[in-house]
Amino acid sequence: MPKQDSMRRWEDLGPVAENGLFDRRAFFKGGAAFAATMTGYTLSESSRAQALVDDPWSATVGTPTGPYETRSRFESSVVRTLTNPTGAPRSQQSRTPHHLIDGTFTPNGLHFAISRTGPPDIDPEQHRLVIHGLVRQPLVFTLDSLMRYPMESRMTFVECGGNSAPLWSPEPIDATVQSLHGYVSCAEWSGVMLSTLLDEVGIDPSATWLLAEGSDALAVHRSVPISKALDDAMIALYQNGERLMPGNGYPMRLLLPGWEGNMNVKWLRRIELLDQPAMSIYEAKTYAPILPNGKAYQFYFLQEVKSFITRPSPSLSLSGPGFYEISGVAYSANGRISKVMVSADGGQSWAQAALQEPVLPKAFTRFRTPWRWDGGPAVLQSRAWDEAGNVQPTRTQIVAARGEATRVPSINGFPSQHYNGPTSWGIDSDGEVKHVYA
Repeated sequence: MPKQDSMRRWEDLGPVAENGLFDRRAFFKGGAAFAATMTGYTLSESSRAQALVDDPWSATVGTPTGPYETRSRFESSVVRTLTNPTGAPRSQQSRTPHHLIDGTFTPNGLHFAISRTGPPDIDPEQHRLVIHGLVRQPLVFTLDSLMRYPMESRMTFVECGGNSAPLWSPEPIDATVQSLHGYVSCAEWSGVMLSTLLDEVGIDPSATWLLAEGSDALAVHRSVPISKALDDAMIALYQNGERLMPGNGYPMRLLLPGWEGNMNVKWLRRIELLDQPAMSIYEAKTYAPILPNGKAYQFYFLQEVKSFITRPSPSLSLSGPGFYEISGVAYSANGRISKVMVSADGGQSWAQAALQEPVLPKAFTRFRTPWRWDGGPAVLQSRAWDEAGNVQPTRTQIVAARGEATRVPSINGFPSQHYNGPTSWGIDSDGEVKHVYA
C-alpha cells in the first residue's frame, strides 16, 4: 500500500477524545505510517547506501556468561525503593518501579516485598508445613513431599492493603508512580492447591476458618475462610518459574489470588482449621481500622478494580510535542479487566484504550493508548472496568465513601479500605509530569 494511502487510513482513526487521544485501533491498523508518525523516524536515500560501522563493543570479544544471568550494567537504575535499607529492627518495605518496566509480570527481583522482622534464612531441607486442628488426620509436609503432588500455576497480582495510601492526602503528593503504587506486583505462581492438601487431611464439618502462620520472628498469622481455601488458594513454591525469592516467602507461601496482601502469609509453617476466626492481634487491631462511628472494620478481603498510568508519569518527562503512547496496568480481584478508559483533560472526555493480550483474571492487564500531545497543559487519568461490571470509582466517590460515618465504606458494593480511585498526572508546557488532583 502506498505510504500516502496508509497515512490516510490511520488518520481516519483520528482523535476520539479531547486533547489528542486517538482511537486505540490506530495501533493495529495504522501500520508503518503510524509508527513513523509516532517515532518521527525517516529513511533517506543516503542512509540506504551507507555502510554499517562497527561500534566499539562489536570490535572485541564479549564477557563470559555466568551461571545465573544478570542484567546489563546500563539497567542498574531500575531498582526497588527501600524504606529500611540497613535492616534496622523495624518493618522493611520495597516498592516496584512500575514506570521503568513493561509487560504484565513483574521480575522476581523487582516484586514488592514487606516484612516486619526481615526474611528468615530458612533451610528448605529442615522446613515443615503442618496442617492440623479440625481435621481427620493432622499431617506434616516437607518441601520434597509437596513436590509429589500435582502442581498448578496461577497468574495473579498481590497487592498490599496500604498500596496507594498517599492518595488519601488532602493535597497532591510530589511522588512517582513507584512511590504511590509500588506495593503491588504480578507474577506466575506455581505450587500445590491448598484444596488438595485439605482433602488429604480431611476437613471436619465444623471447620469454617483456617489460621495460617509464618516462620518469621513475629510468626505473622491471619484467619482465612475455608471457602477461599477450597477455591483458588495455593501453597506457592515457585515465582515466575524459579523458587520464591526470600522476601516473597521462600520456601513456601500461602497465595490467595485477589485478596489483600497481608493475608497471603509468607514463610508458611502452619495451617490450623478452626470453627471461627482466630481473632489474633492482626484481626483485632492491626487490620481492623476504627471507623468514624467508632466501630472496628474487620475482615475485608478483596482488592477491587483499579488502574494507573505508568508512562508518562513523574520522572518520565516528555521531550516535546508529538505522538506518545500512554501505557499502564489494570487489575481486579473480581476477574478479568473488560475495559480501560483514558482521559487527557482531567476526566472531561475519554478514549477507550487497547488491552494487551493475554487478559487474565486477577492479573495485571497492560493497556495502551496513542496520544498526540500538542505541547499544552494536560491531565492524564485512567479508569478500569472488570467483567463483573465493577467500575473504578472517581476520586470524589471514593473519598465520600471513606468519610461515611454510618456504614462501612463501599464502592461497587464491596468494602473498600485501600485507595482504588484514579491517579492524575499533570503535564505542563515543558513536558514535566507531576501528581495532581483533577
